[in-house]
Amino acid sequence: MFEKSQRVEQLEMQVQAFMARHIYPNETRFYRESEDLGPWKVQPVVEELKFQAKEQGLWNLFLPDSLLGPGLTNLEYAPLCEIMGRSHLAPEVFNCSAPDTGNMEVLVRYGSEAQKKQWLEPLLAGQIRSSFAMTEPDVASSDATNIESNIRREGDEYVVNGRKWYTTGATDPRCKIIIFMGKTAPDSPDRYRQQSMILVPKDSPGIEVVRSIPVFGFYGVPDRASEVIFRNVRVPADNILLGEGRGFEIAQGRLGPGRIHHCMRLVGLAERSLEKMCVRSQQRRPFGKTVAEQSVTRERIAEARIMIEQARLLTLKAAYMMDTVGNKVAKAEIAMIKVAVPKMAATVIDWAIQVFGGGGTSNDFGLAAAYATARLLRLADGPDEVHRDQIARLELRKATELKLPAWEPALSNRALPSNA
Repeated sequence: MFEKSQRVEQLEMQVQAFMARHIYPNETRFYRESEDLGPWKVQPVVEELKFQAKEQGLWNLFLPDSLLGPGLTNLEYAPLCEIMGRSHLAPEVFNCSAPDTGNMEVLVRYGSEAQKKQWLEPLLAGQIRSSFAMTEPDVASSDATNIESNIRREGDEYVVNGRKWYTTGATDPRCKIIIFMGKTAPDSPDRYRQQSMILVPKDSPGIEVVRSIPVFGFYGVPDRASEVIFRNVRVPADNILLGEGRGFEIAQGRLGPGRIHHCMRLVGLAERSLEKMCVRSQQRRPFGKTVAEQSVTRERIAEARIMIEQARLLTLKAAYMMDTVGNKVAKAEIAMIKVAVPKMAATVIDWAIQVFGGGGTSNDFGLAAAYATARLLRLADGPDEVHRDQIARLELRKATELKLPAWEPALSNRALPSNA
């Protein structure tokens, strides 16, 4: 079993207490403010609660670097992230939400000292927010080598051009920096060395945030998906991350932790949806007995419990491997949870909606937004099909490396004995 240290158990109790006292009672307000104010403004409840979380030391728990954060491993962070994932309000309150977590990790790993000073420090302090611009509307961006945006060197500057969408965080007025992925060497024979990443201040001339993109009708929840156009945006050459041609490498380094954080949160979201399902099923009484007394409901509750436990254990295994053998060796486990967990969560939430009836399709109970999140994450950070293909390739490679003998031909292809 994966045992928790006393430190993690203490943090777990603190996060749970904060959730009970501050997060759950404010969820209705959060959804109302999100709807009333829209994705271009800041929900006041978020800023109020961020101050309290920071005061209690429940801040930047995601960052496995003892100099900049609490120094938790992925395995130690997993149960805390799961608790935060129970509510859409919680992750940002603890400064543990996408895209900032991934962008901060990029700056920690690949940023220069000057870049860290200018952008990482205010992000860690929660003074600003950031955005990540990778996906494009005109190409199949699940294959990052398809990206067409251009980053061209001109003297001491780079000129950035491109059209991006599902650019998380761009409509947020607190967003001050965008990590942009484009091609610096589109003609390079190595398709994986064509791309680079560069830091683009959001207030740079030539940036147009065109619109907020809804996810199943939700604007800004769980993130602020946006369409952004970059027209001849000039940034200093020093803003390049790690150097030209390293963009694909950075993307892979960024997406590994991001994928497991999404899965950790989704386990928590599924767990809470199951709790809601159990409570509601005992309250509703159609046709003379409660919904909980219907055998189909009990079967789904049982299956949901099994699926959540399986997903949690697989996620903990992936976290353990990332800590012990590294993200590259753990790539199969990361790919497996990225397929299994969103699929599990979407199924569990769908069953919960069914128990709630028509009300479940509204967001009065938080289930509609939860379902949108789970369904979205079957596409975000790579669609299921890409991860399944990677898993299959790794399995086929293992079989080849084992050099197993070929199977004997079937009996029907052999000469039958004369007495048959």
